[in-house]
Amino acid sequence: MRSHFCTDLSEANVGDNVILCGWANSYRDHGGIVFIDLRDKSGLIQLVCDPADNAHAHKLASEVRDEFVLIAHGRVRNRGEGLVNPRLKTGAIEVVVEELIIENRSEPVPFGIGDNSVGEEIRLKYRYLDLRNPSMYNTFMLRSKAAIAARNVLDRLGFLEVETPILTKSTPEGARDYLVPSRVHEGEFYALPQSPQLFKQLLMVGGFDRYFQIAKCFRDEDLRADRQPEFTQIDVEMSFCNQEDVIRVAEELITGMFAAAGHEVHTPFNRIKYNDAMEWYGSDKPDLRYDLKMIDVIDIFARCDNEIFTSIAANPKMNRIKALRVPGADLVFSKREMKSFEDYVRKFGAKGLGYFQMKEDGLKGPLEKFFAPEDLQLLVERTGMEVGDVVFFGAGDKKTVWDYMGRFRIFIAEHEKMNLIDQDRFEFVWVVDFPMFEIEDGRVKALHHPFTMPRDLNHEHLEDIESIAYDIVLNGTELGGGSIRIHKQALQEQIFTLLGIGEEEAQEKFGFLLDALKFGAPPHGGFAIGFDRFMMLLSKKESIRDVIAFPKTQKASCIMTQAPSPVELTQLRELHIRLRESVK
Repeated sequence: MRSHFCTDLSEANVGDNVILCGWANSYRDHGGIVFIDLRDKSGLIQLVCDPADNAHAHKLASEVRDEFVLIAHGRVRNRGEGLVNPRLKTGAIEVVVEELIIENRSEPVPFGIGDNSVGEEIRLKYRYLDLRNPSMYNTFMLRSKAAIAARNVLDRLGFLEVETPILTKSTPEGARDYLVPSRVHEGEFYALPQSPQLFKQLLMVGGFDRYFQIAKCFRDEDLRADRQPEFTQIDVEMSFCNQEDVIRVAEELITGMFAAAGHEVHTPFNRIKYNDAMEWYGSDKPDLRYDLKMIDVIDIFARCDNEIFTSIAANPKMNRIKALRVPGADLVFSKREMKSFEDYVRKFGAKGLGYFQMKEDGLKGPLEKFFAPEDLQLLVERTGMEVGDVVFFGAGDKKTVWDYMGRFRIFIAEHEKMNLIDQDRFEFVWVVDFPMFEIEDGRVKALHHPFTMPRDLNHEHLEDIESIAYDIVLNGTELGGGSIRIHKQALQEQIFTLLGIGEEEAQEKFGFLLDALKFGAPPHGGFAIGFDRFMMLLSKKESIRDVIAFPKTQKASCIMTQAPSPVELTQLRELHIRLRESVK
């Protein structure tokens, strides 16, 4: 139907007869000559409809309005002197229309294509119009190239693409399952997979050696800017490997995907131990595009004359006192602003936020009177303070201090007066040596999942046991991660025992995996990358919804299709479901 896309044409095509198809991006009537900017996936070109060239085409052109679907036959010519539009790729040429077909008309659109001032709700309601925005097309073209690159890299490395079930068994994996009622098996339910974790392990037992899948996953959890109820993972598993083997594959995959998007990424990526990440940055997904490393000063505060600080410092195993040096902060923040920062950290459990300012004549601040001169000097030396700097202090129990000081670090870096983040930089880091277990309300839980291989179980305290697990972080966002898996039945049963999962419960929830481990399961491990998050960062979008063609809102609904929605009672009866009346 078409001979060219709009931006395929250039001055080299002057004199050529062409057929173009697309939408009317805009139209203008200048003294009887109608100009139409025609838009297709490639961009814009100007059509000229002059009654002197073709009266019928000109008559039709006068009827054209925004978003009409057009087919134009015409001849390419140079624009007149002084009429070149440098903002368009085709700004030096135009097409004189000899035949115009209005293939389809459009009602007035609810917003202009490409108008980013329109609220997200209206854009999601008319998502098919929002997708006409050339920047949206470019985003999904980038996503397609990254997916193709991922497949090519993994194929070259000997991985086999295998699809795993969407209707599966409900297993505890950290988030709520989406459940699907069975018509055939009354009162029983399938679950949509939160990940292909168990199936990819079974593929390793099946001897497939190297598996991958660009897999749909589903989690019924509270949503944020980087979460969706249905999302895409690049899932990878391999046999007879160790952590280094897995990380090498992951880095090659990531660099290949970035190369497809026109970015060069250098390997090996930095690495940081989980405990160091928490002690230095208060997060297991630290943003390393800027420094602002937290410094331990609990020993110095233990000697001060403030009873609050000395009581906290008396238990250095459970508590922390952290210093955060902010270079130049005293030159840009007033005392009133620095005091207001306390309101920010209180939202995350802080009792307060102390600070010192480095002046020409030494440290100054509300806490100065509680410290001996030699301890103030030690604070200066340990934090590396210089004139104009401010050092902020957080004190309390370990996890709370990690959390609010880590958040405060990000808050300061993003503050408009500091602007410490290089938005064009991609900074990867592997976080390794995670704890195997965490204890919440006296209950032992697996930090990742119960199939993660522990390094060594011979520790007095469960919290000291490390797992062979690793997360890949980009610019403060967790892209994904993985682990070496448990492949021996006896060890798996031992882990279940530590987690308080009895033999009967283990068999009920994971019996098919435990049975498989009896039949010569190979050593194996893998990783998964959140493809949507990956694309959000790669394309520098603010929300994961901008890189998903038809996303859900933060309430997990689709405004366009109005899903979820009620269904007919006959459908519910077939599924053996009766709705309980809600109590008003």
